[in-house]
Amino acid sequence: MSGLAGRVVLVTGGGSGIGRAIVDRFLLEGAHLVLLDRDPASLDRGDVVTVTGDVTSYADNERAVAAAVDTFGRLDVFIGNVGLWDFSRTLVDLSPGELEEGFRDLFAVNVLGYLLGAHAAAAALKEARGAIILTLSNASFYPQGGGVLYTATKHAGLGVVRQLAYELAPEIRVNGVAPGGMATNLSGPRSLGLDQRRIADIPIQEYLEKYSALERQIEPADYVGTYALLASGSDALTVTGTVFDISSVGTPHRAR
Repeated sequence: MSGLAGRVVLVTGGGSGIGRAIVDRFLLEGAHLVLLDRDPASLDRGDVVTVTGDVTSYADNERAVAAAVDTFGRLDVFIGNVGLWDFSRTLVDLSPGELEEGFRDLFAVNVLGYLLGAHAAAAALKEARGAIILTLSNASFYPQGGGVLYTATKHAGLGVVRQLAYELAPEIRVNGVAPGGMATNLSGPRSLGLDQRRIADIPIQEYLEKYSALERQIEPADYVGTYALLASGSDALTVTGTVFDISSVGTPHRAR
């Protein structure tokens, strides 16, 4: 029997990309899913409980947690997955105004959104002795996974995982998963004029094939196994405060 069977899981940004791949895999393994996403169209499915909302709103995070508890009686796992990318904008590429506004937008979604979700879920997760899983990035460890703002947010996310694992122990396990690039609908902040761009619009697969140690195209579903392990009610009970780098991309370098 799967370690996910019967588990109640809340996923933010579960309507597309890796979030959708997580939902599809978890449903196959018998989990009950609640999704929080700001795009109603991406939530148009009948096999999960859906909540339309913004991860930067504490009230919306509370509504999603309440939907899980009201529907299934508990919450076992919170997966923070919503994010913004900066399309590798460097420090000197940004005007001072863009730097300030881009900082606010990326940190609001990529860091504060995780903190608000974890806070809203904490009481229910403590009662269930559950788990928090945050989607990070190879940019949590290395440069060149994005620009200066994105990399800063993902390094901050690494600190969030480690600190929350300390603060919420022993009742709640807190871990992160650090995928590499993939062709999804991941967009950027409006303040940088990137809200209509998608990472799938750039030749990301060519980059992955060139720089990946495995020299293969990567799909969102390829990354989901680690989430399933960490969300399990039986297979990862000793794991907390850890971020799994599953990007398949080695430490990048620049020729000089």
